Amino acid sequence: MDPVSLTTLLAAATMAGWVDAVVGGGGLLLLPALLVAAPGLPVATALGTNKLAAIFGTATAAATYTRRTKLDWRVAGPAAGLAVLSAGVGAALAGSVPASAYRPVVLVVLVAVAVFVLLRPRLGVVAQSQRRTPARVAVVIAVAGVGIALYDGLIGPGTGTFLVLAFTALIGADFVHGSAMAKIVNAGTNLGALVVFGVTGHVWWLLGAAMAVCNIAGAVLGARMALRRGSGFVRVVLLVVVLALVAKLGYDQWMAR
Repeated sequence: MDPVSLTTLLAAATMAGWVDAVVGGGGLLLLPALLVAAPGLPVATALGTNKLAAIFGTATAAATYTRRTKLDWRVAGPAAGLAVLSAGVGAALAGSVPASAYRPVVLVVLVAVAVFVLLRPRLGVVAQSQRRTPARVAVVIAVAGVGIALYDGLIGPGTGTFLVLAFTALIGADFVHGSAMAKIVNAGTNLGALVVFGVTGHVWWLLGAAMAVCNIAGAVLGARMALRRGSGFVRVVLLVVVLALVAKLGYDQWMAR
């Protein structure tokens, strides 16, 4: 890999760590950058290398949130445990997904996320404890720990964003606490997927380690900023990131035709 591509990729890893720590979705920055910087790289190897970088960033962000805010382990713990297994299953199937397959799927889901958040301006700004019923807790654990985790191992980009939305929409968490729980679960999905990708030889270890250092730096900055500036800031960043990614993926999809 030439120096310019490597520098660009490391910068993308730093920004992805920041975005992941605030609202999730850093993979939508880092995975395309990796595929562009290393043409011909198998999708499974790109996903595995991305997981190596991401697991350090999400674990760092999770530790930062845990030290500075109260984390609901009764939700995050079971979801993270299931996520390790589900993401591993998804990763085992990832080799069957062609490079172009994830783009339209993620694009449609992101458009739905943007519309949903725009139509509900109070979503995640203030916690709504009345939404936290035993039935909703069971549903969000299943959605996060099985559905979204399986998606993360299989395709990956946008997982953190979907987790934040699940915790805010289903059990009424505010964006800061929803993001904190999302980091715990996302660390689990990254671990499960990374183990499978590593065992099957789909990790570029040296490059992934370099990206991990940058991802950690971005994650520390992002988590601290989200905690300092609160849920309103996280909501704005979420919308900006989602809309920007919709525009980028839409452009890429149109150009691919």
